[in-house]
Amino acid sequence: MDSIEEFIDTEEYRDSIGTVDKSGKRIWIYPKKPKGWFHNRRLVVAAVLLTVFFITPFIWIDGHPFFLFNIFERKFILFGNVFMPQDFYLVALSAITFFVFIILFTVVFGRVWCGWACPQTIFMESVFRKIEYWIEGDANQQRKLNAMPWNSEKIIKKVKKQTLFVLVSILIAHTAMAYLIGIDQVALIITKSPAENLSGFTGLIAFTFIFYGVFAYFREQACIAVCPYGRLQGVLLSKDSMTVAYDWVRGEPRGKLKRKSPKTDDKSFSLDDLEKPEGDCIDCKLCVQVCPTGIDIRNGTQLECVNCTACIDACDEVMDKIQKPKGLIRIASHNSIVNKVKLAFTTRIMAYTAVLVVLLSLDVYLISNRLEIETTILRVPGALYNEMPNGNISNIYNIQIANKTFEDMPIELKLIGSKGNLKIAGESINAVKNNTSESAFVVDLPISEVKGLKTEIVIEVWSGKKLIETVHTNFLGPTP
Repeated sequence: MDSIEEFIDTEEYRDSIGTVDKSGKRIWIYPKKPKGWFHNRRLVVAAVLLTVFFITPFIWIDGHPFFLFNIFERKFILFGNVFMPQDFYLVALSAITFFVFIILFTVVFGRVWCGWACPQTIFMESVFRKIEYWIEGDANQQRKLNAMPWNSEKIIKKVKKQTLFVLVSILIAHTAMAYLIGIDQVALIITKSPAENLSGFTGLIAFTFIFYGVFAYFREQACIAVCPYGRLQGVLLSKDSMTVAYDWVRGEPRGKLKRKSPKTDDKSFSLDDLEKPEGDCIDCKLCVQVCPTGIDIRNGTQLECVNCTACIDACDEVMDKIQKPKGLIRIASHNSIVNKVKLAFTTRIMAYTAVLVVLLSLDVYLISNRLEIETTILRVPGALYNEMPNGNISNIYNIQIANKTFEDMPIELKLIGSKGNLKIAGESINAVKNNTSESAFVVDLPISEVKGLKTEIVIEVWSGKKLIETVHTNFLGPTP
């Protein structure tokens, strides 16, 4: 029998999740209202992030948005600077840097992003749940309300809550849309008939339904079933990673507090009148009751845990009441609990840090040296050279000019180091602001300047008195 017990799986909780019962039906989570030191600081962080989210679309610089991510028209403005498809490599490199940054933080500090900065957590815990607590009360009151028959009290509270949920979802949807098309375009959609901008109006309706559905009904399932980050943490976390952890060395074996003497009607007793378990955990289950994803942190690190620290606040409050040191549940690593060691700067952390420093340096260098006017000059595909009546050889070229500024710029082309001529198709080239302009021009060279099948020529691109770029291209000619 002993040999059988040795092979009993002690982590059966990992075979299921706390929001689904044995029949596969969803278990609705009623988290107890959080309070405490960590919760207060999370509210401050949430207030700052929500303020940034809601005011950024209203920040304009010189008549242009500070931030715009218009994927529909391929128009991107980041921190007041225009980014065009030609700058996609910078966006891709920034995205890689961001993900490496998240990975590095996960390796060192666990899922800090999820609990403190993820929009899903910020809106769910700091906005929608606050509305729910305000209208329906704490967890037990919400259960009673949902269990009672439909009466005037229940109808009023439910309608009030869902109405506020819809209004907040509309606000979020309009703000999110402002990041995509600009607050000026959102204002036009709002103030004019939906028929005049059906696509924009449809987008706002779709966004509203998505946000309402996620925060009113889908809720923690977004973190548990959809977001891949929870799965990634199993690969990224190590025994040195800082996570929200239960100190099982100190807490086990757990047990309930019991009176030393038979129960009497006298309520004036102290903690000295209670039998305390050998471990510090009194199995009050408050850490489970406050968890927004329905897990028991005492089972160990789980993919459902978003490091919201609500269980830390709940446990610390209990430890105060039973006169035990705080920190039975705390931010700690596996090694710090078992071996009582501090966070070590491991080789793995150093490697991630080195990669991050290189990527950040490359980002800064490329962005600081990014050209405001970027030109591409290529010979017309499939076109051969032409022999002119005066004996010169001519080639025709296409030019694309990406103007990443907010002003139209006249462009002048100059042929450098050759005795030939450069003629633009049309009167002039004008680089349209925040757009890509195209034109064509012809270069003819004396036969003496043509050195073979391919001759390199140099063309300078000017705007007024400012040299924009120097372009090297090939000139096709007859072989000797």
